[in-house]
Amino acid sequence: MRRILAVHNTYRQRGGEDVVFETELQLLRSRGNTVAAHLADNRDIPSTKRVSLAVETVWSTRSRLALRDRVRELKPHVAHFHNTFPLISPAGYAACRDEGVPVVQTLHNYRLLCPNGLFFRDGHACEDCLGKTPPWPGVMHACYRGSRPATGVVAAMLTTHRALRTWTKMVNVYIALTEFARQKYIEGGLPAERIVVKSNFVHPDPGAGEGGGGYALFVGRLSPEKGLETLLAAWEQLGVKVPLKIVGSGPMAERVAKASRRLPGVDWLGSRPVDEVHTLMGEASMLIIPSEWYETFGRVAVEAFAKGTPVIASDIGAVSELVEHGRTGLHFRTGDAGSLVTQVEWLMAHPVKLAWMRREARGEFEAKYTPEENYSRLMEIYELAATRAREQAWS
Repeated sequence: MRRILAVHNTYRQRGGEDVVFETELQLLRSRGNTVAAHLADNRDIPSTKRVSLAVETVWSTRSRLALRDRVRELKPHVAHFHNTFPLISPAGYAACRDEGVPVVQTLHNYRLLCPNGLFFRDGHACEDCLGKTPPWPGVMHACYRGSRPATGVVAAMLTTHRALRTWTKMVNVYIALTEFARQKYIEGGLPAERIVVKSNFVHPDPGAGEGGGGYALFVGRLSPEKGLETLLAAWEQLGVKVPLKIVGSGPMAERVAKASRRLPGVDWLGSRPVDEVHTLMGEASMLIIPSEWYETFGRVAVEAFAKGTPVIASDIGAVSELVEHGRTGLHFRTGDAGSLVTQVEWLMAHPVKLAWMRREARGEFEAKYTPEENYSRLMEIYELAATRAREQAWS
């Protein structure tokens, strides 16, 4: 059994990264490991201390000292980082390196390559900052929170640590969630030999559903990069032929609420507890993922597979990698509402094929996305990190 220090900077609005972090902690502890969580919370950021926050985003001495104390107390075999932005900062890596603790970093988003972490701007995928130091296009377009000063802080952090080679000297292993995301990071300059692929997973297994609800389902953050405009435009055409249920909250909540009042086939349910979401997934005929950014993974797709529900996904980023067209779901042209309509209508018109896809989706989950598969892969990665840390110490 191992002693593991899990490090994460949580978000103001709870999101997928927070869920993955908590689920991995539960999994590791359930297997008898000693796991200590070191957390920072963005809700603690004071609105009046912008200058000090900018400095700490680049290098937080306070965070480094706090992590050093945790490391000395726990004496972990490995430190697994999930998010360091902005309160923990890359100084957290240094605290572990100085104490001889191997460092693993999960790449939940594209923050090391893109100031807003999404590769998304003005309604479309954008790679203008990929491979650029400093990432000036992001600053010019105010890509982080719509603010040039705030984006400048992120750009300064990225530029500083690229110059210091922090990303290559202080992190022993990076975890990309899909091969698509791994290739983007390689294009952005991270060494290929440092990046391994390990998907997210679903725990506990919610069990397969029956798929008898006759509706389509969207689950996720209600924000532009998630393709909500394309989704709603498709249901302008589909109407009540295939009811659509939308679960989630976010900056486009009012837009979705208005659409649900206007379009008879659309029902917005707001946020729902995870057990209820899984029930909705199990009864849905299909899950729709209309994302227009490069999703690093797409956990809702795997949750749908666990329930035996096929996924209709846009043909972009990691989601198109997860969904095998014609077997575990279907692809449609990104941003093309007509293409989405075509795929929804085709699937509903072929019930035998739909039933077969349900079995294949469940089989995909059992083969790739169970806790057992994930735990085994995590242990391999931790051992790899330890080996590389020893090699660095000797060199």
